[in-house]
Amino acid sequence: MTDGWDWRQPGASGVPAGQPVPGAPPASSPAREGGPPGASPWWSDALTDPWRDPNALAAVVLPAAPIVGAEPEQVTDPDAPGRPRLHQMLLVPLLAALLAGTLGGALGYAFAIRGGADGPVLGAAPGTAPTLAQRPPESLAGVAERVLPSVVTVRVAGVGGTSEGSGFIVSTDGHVITNDHVVAGGSGKASVVFNDGSTDSATVVGQDPESDLAVIKVSRTGLRPVEFGDSDALAVGDPVLAFGSPLSLANTVTSGIVSALDRTMQAGEPGGPTRYYAAIQTDAAVNHGNSGGPLVDAAGRVIGVNSTIKSLVADGQEAGNIGLAFAIPINQAKRVTQEIIGTGKARRTVIGAQVGGPGANTSGAGVRLAAVEPAGPAAGAGLRAGDVILRLDGRPMTEPTDLIALVRKYAPGSVVTVEYRRGSDRQNASVTLAADAK
Repeated sequence: MTDGWDWRQPGASGVPAGQPVPGAPPASSPAREGGPPGASPWWSDALTDPWRDPNALAAVVLPAAPIVGAEPEQVTDPDAPGRPRLHQMLLVPLLAALLAGTLGGALGYAFAIRGGADGPVLGAAPGTAPTLAQRPPESLAGVAERVLPSVVTVRVAGVGGTSEGSGFIVSTDGHVITNDHVVAGGSGKASVVFNDGSTDSATVVGQDPESDLAVIKVSRTGLRPVEFGDSDALAVGDPVLAFGSPLSLANTVTSGIVSALDRTMQAGEPGGPTRYYAAIQTDAAVNHGNSGGPLVDAAGRVIGVNSTIKSLVADGQEAGNIGLAFAIPINQAKRVTQEIIGTGKARRTVIGAQVGGPGANTSGAGVRLAAVEPAGPAAGAGLRAGDVILRLDGRPMTEPTDLIALVRKYAPGSVVTVEYRRGSDRQNASVTLAADAK
């Protein structure tokens, strides 16, 4: 469809130039404005109009009929928006995210300033952290708080240098228990570092090398002594805490359990005394410097004196904790301490017999008596040389050390049951232990 004019170049209609087009008005009839209708174009200067093709017909041109089966021509609007590109597609969500983040941060800040009164409250209201005074007395922290003021670091100067260990206060007038091997080789003078960091000089009151116990005394009074427990009432698995100054780290507390009871052993330095232990075994971490410190139960009562450890290192190398530590039972340590304070020395408990080595027969292991002292405790109970001690108060004997260490654990005058074998007969005897005449 057009506006009624079909402008063509001359000759485009197929009529030779200069020839009249059929149906067109005669070219020889020039028309003037106001002439009769149909005689000439309706404006006078039509022949000179550059926008008028004098050869064009005033006709309506219809589009050609569509061809059956042909695809219609795609028509696009040049003013219509084109397909969005990738960067345009990403730009919109990016801007939305930035706006959302900015808005969220602003709202969060506003809620934080105002306390979030209009939003959900997560978690319980913050409380005050408990102080030591608020912790239960039976808790580990409660026990440590009570015991630490009674634990000290002991330093003794000797020929080979300064020996350092631990100790604990047992009387208000300044008596301190420690190990004999801590003060051995010293000049009899020592210094003590208290829990609060203050120091005081101390003197050695007395020592018992074989039980590895010693007592020193400071001049300070009004001290807080420890509370004693009952080492005979312990059971394997009971919780314990070890206190002391391992590797010069004062006020150290470690925890563990009772791993074994009456673990017998002997120890000693070359040229020094042989020490015998019927010890409490624990897996609480104990290292060099813990010697002489207290081992306490869950109620904060001292039930042992940390004394020695087992290690896998070779001789001459520095040993460290591997979870095998041993403490002198406090019942034995308390008795020895009282004797040292009272008389300056401790009595040694004996059975009145000598052991010559492990004795074994078809019934199992035992300790053979090499000799029995006349009028001694063993002889008074009817024991003879050659008898094999199988058990002492129910504890099996396998090595000579077992019999010596367990006898030393008891106080003189204690009555123990001895199961022994003579020949093929198994018998029992009650033996009243005595103190060594020395």
